[in-house]
Amino acid sequence: MTKRLTEKQKEEMLKSFKFGVAIDFLSQRYDCTRSTIIRNLKKNLGELEFRELSQRSKSSTGKSKKSKNRNSNIQKINFDNQDSNKDSKNTKVLNENKNSSNFDSIDSFFEIPPIDYEIDNSSRKELSSVSISEVDLPKIVYMVVDKKIELETKFLKDFPEWEFLPHEDLNRKTIEIFFDLNHAKRSCNKDQKVLKVPNTDVFRIAAPVLIAKGISRIVCPENLIAL
Repeated sequence: MTKRLTEKQKEEMLKSFKFGVAIDFLSQRYDCTRSTIIRNLKKNLGELEFRELSQRSKSSTGKSKKSKNRNSNIQKINFDNQDSNKDSKNTKVLNENKNSSNFDSIDSFFEIPPIDYEIDNSSRKELSSVSISEVDLPKIVYMVVDKKIELETKFLKDFPEWEFLPHEDLNRKTIEIFFDLNHAKRSCNKDQKVLKVPNTDVFRIAAPVLIAKGISRIVCPENLIAL
């Protein structure tokens, strides 16, 4: 079950995001999914401001990583120089001890046996989406459609929260459903309207029809659903 955030946590999360804190860090801090964080941020900021702040956060994170790598390289050079001096001193001491005492080399060695197990060569299971047969949807959801009540399809790459997926997944056609009416209305423009879906079993029944139209995913606030 998705963890519910308190109003105080939502307020702290919003302030942190505005100051440039990454979504992954907020997800770990509040012990909830990336989708939950993004959904709450969009709800309070709106789609446009969320995208702007998200891009700004990525830009600052990139600069921070470059600075960190540069400092790490400088420290590595210093450590390498120190290690080189230590090795030289240790070699000198070792040679002196060898010349002044009976120092026998060790000829024996210990062989580590190979680990005997079979490697799983099966195809990697996709973990980013959940099958519609395994999803427990609420009784009522909402969709954004055009004035002719035609489905509004998008590509998965149009959703920032899923941009980490492989290129072939980002080009999948999707439809989006909303659990909250107000959230659906905020995503609706003047040429669209919100459609209430009172029975979510319709998605399971219509799955073959949607797949035939090239739609293979449903985006909802909590999951990426595979048809």
